[in-house]
Amino acid sequence: MNASSHTGLVAGNPFKQALAQGRPQVGLWLSMGDAYSAELCATAGFDWLLIDNEHAPNDVRSTLAQLQAVAAYGGHPVVRALHGEVASIKQLLDIGAQTLLIPMVDTPQQAAAMVAATRYPPEGIRGVGAGVARVSRWNGRPDYVQHANQEVCLLVQAETTIALDNLEAICAVEGVNGVFIGPADLAASMGHLGNPGHPEVNAAIETAIRTIVSCGKAAGTLTSDVGQARRFLELGATFVAVGLDVTLLAQAVRQRAADCGLNLGTEPRGGPY
Repeated sequence: MNASSHTGLVAGNPFKQALAQGRPQVGLWLSMGDAYSAELCATAGFDWLLIDNEHAPNDVRSTLAQLQAVAAYGGHPVVRALHGEVASIKQLLDIGAQTLLIPMVDTPQQAAAMVAATRYPPEGIRGVGAGVARVSRWNGRPDYVQHANQEVCLLVQAETTIALDNLEAICAVEGVNGVFIGPADLAASMGHLGNPGHPEVNAAIETAIRTIVSCGKAAGTLTSDVGQARRFLELGATFVAVGLDVTLLAQAVRQRAADCGLNLGTEPRGGPY
């Protein structure tokens, strides 16, 4: 076993390669903010695991712990940033995140700024400090900076009607590897707050997937409905998350309580959020 496979920080990016080859990747959202539960989920065999900094109680250190916890397993960790901010993106890359998901990208200008934030000069503006960071194995991989730009996978979230209007222009930005349609925020933007399963929202997601694929970029989204996930994959989406750890846990424990005749006003419910 070589050093790179032992640490889980491998040269290249297998998730990015899979998307480029059109190989579907099925994922799970990690929202517990806990390395122990992240490792448990990593044993399930998902192709990718989303470590959420936007809506989960995570920070740089808890994200690092989860990256370390899942490194021994096959699922590729994708880290969702809190927002598209250059300094925080630099930190996430330095602790070993190869693939980033950036929320609320509405314009091609925002997308281009995120590309720049994830690339070393001259292609971008990422600060250079990999020699003291986990990503290079603390200079155990001295050629990291020469290959980093090619290994980063950048996914941006289109989750408003403005983003959908700009979708082809966002897809045209060089360095954007995939576009993720956020169903909950898109539903809110379309006037269906709290109802991401509304037929108009589903239709918009399907149209967006077709547009992204026709532009030659990877399309992704999230749904707790396995049948709907299959539908999205049939339309050409290549990275689809099929649930959240928090939601699955809540549904299971509430169902168990209901099965035992307990009723605390927390009936099991569906939906991704």
